[in-house]
This record gives sequence, C-alpha cells and structure tokens, in this order.
Amino acid sequence: MSNSNKLATLDIVLDGLMRRYKERVPDVGVILNAMVSNDIVTSADNIENDHIAFRTMGVPNLGIQSFEKIFLDYGYQKRDHYFFEGKKLDAWWYSPPRETDPRIFVSELRVNDLSEESQRIIRSYTDEMVSDPVDSLDLDNGEQVDAFLHRPLWRTPTAADYKALLSESEYAAWVIYNRYYLNHFTISVHNLPEGYNTVALFNDFLEKNGIRLNTSGGKIKISPDGGLLQSATVAQMINAEFASNEVLEISGSYVEFAERKVLPHFINLPPAKIARKHRRDGFEASNADKIFESTYTTQTLK
Repeated sequence: MSNSNKLATLDIVLDGLMRRYKERVPDVGVILNAMVSNDIVTSADNIENDHIAFRTMGVPNLGIQSFEKIFLDYGYQKRDHYFFEGKKLDAWWYSPPRETDPRIFVSELRVNDLSEESQRIIRSYTDEMVSDPVDSLDLDNGEQVDAFLHRPLWRTPTAADYKALLSESEYAAWVIYNRYYLNHFTISVHNLPEGYNTVALFNDFLEKNGIRLNTSGGKIKISPDGGLLQSATVAQMINAEFASNEVLEISGSYVEFAERKVLPHFINLPPAKIARKHRRDGFEASNADKIFESTYTTQTLK
C-alpha cells in the first residue's frame, strides 16, 4: 500500500478514536466550546493534538508488542522507554509520520509484578485471547481497525473482580473494564494565542470554566529540564455495566494539556518560524507518573 494510502487510513483511525472519545468525555466538549466562544480558536479543528495515550495489559498476545503493530504500520516510530516502578508499568512513546499527527504514548501493566490473586483475575479474562488479535486485522482497512480499538477483547468483568483489582492496581482495574479505549488526548497550549499559551494561563481558563484539575504533584507537572509542562483534568465518572447487570460508577477518560518550550538553540527563531521540531520533544516519567492518577480514586473522589 502506498504511503499516501497508509496516511489516509491513519486519518480514519484517528478520527474514529476522537469521535468516540468526545462522546464519552463531556469535558472535551465543554473545553472546546469555551475555547471557541472565547475566540481562543475559530474552530476545534485548529487545536494541535500533542499526543494520545493508550493503556494495555502485559500478557501473552496483548500488551505493547501487539498494540504497537497498528501504528508502526502507519509510519509511527518507536522512541523512548519509561519505567514506573511504583505503578508497575512500562511505557514507550511513538513519533508520528506527519507533524500534524499526535504523538502516541502506550503504557503496559507488568502483570507478573502483581499479587498472585490479581494475576489470576487478569488472566481469567486475557487468556481468552489465544492468538494476537492484531495479526488477524487488515491494517489497510481503517474502519476495521477503528472498530477493533473500541471492541471488547474479553468478556465483561464482574464488579467483584473490578473491585479486587482496584484495591491493588487502579491501572489494572481501569484496563480490565475500558480495554483499548482512548485514555486521553492532549491540547498543545504553546500554539494558542497570548494569554492562553502556557499551562499556567490555560489552567486558570479551565478552572474559570468549572473544569477540575489533577492535583497529584501539583496542578502543573514540570520536567527536570523545564522544557515540558503538563496538566490534566480529573477523569469523568461513568456508569459502567458489569457482568450480571451490576452497575458501578468508575473512572472514564480525561483531557491533558502540554506546553513544550522552544529548545535553547532555537530560542532566537522568529515565532512564526517555530515548528514542532524546534520544541522539547518526548515525555518525562516524573510528569507521566502523576498524570496517570487522573483516573485514580485519590483524584476522582476528592
């Protein structure tokens, strides 16, 4: 398949992810509408999506080694690895084929590091995958890939299993129910007009519009080099139907905000000439560690 056709397929997949995510996370509409009504942007289409993120289970036939095949096929390139010891996670980020595409951040639960009981619960579901499901996808069919990313990979969990996982790993509980559902998308604030183009200023705007922010590690998470500043909303709660029609209110998805500073050796470039390549790239484990907690009860139940 030609490169242009691959990119057209990628557009279908990204559009499908964003469409369903907006339907499920009301904060997205509130934020985008407020940005348009305050003349920050003329349309939501003018917002740069810094990155999107997914969560996976590190078990045979699933996890990053399976998931990444989709986006590598569309021209993404695997970059740096991150390890989150306390949360028992590995993660990688992937740079996009075009400057206009979002970076991708994929994390994976180190299932073998959990207690035997949590491992047993997780595997009782994930063992239903006896082969890598991505291998049977036609990656040139954007609609099929979009449907796959929103399709249950295993049976609906019981509320008891969800609660048991929640007590040890809130990440595990989130994935057992939400699976590959888009965890968040990220507004690049550095490209917004003066008055809104830093995380600090944009946070003020969000809070004036009634948006709750993740306070883990402070509302603004700053990389040690000072080049990457991030904040995030608290995940919105959703009514989730578990096995046997039990309903629990659980964490859904959230919205993130990123400010990438111009790299020191490009600091004298005129603002109109500054492109993505001139700014701090990649991610920061210490920032991401706190942003994961946007779905954690320490934030959602405050």
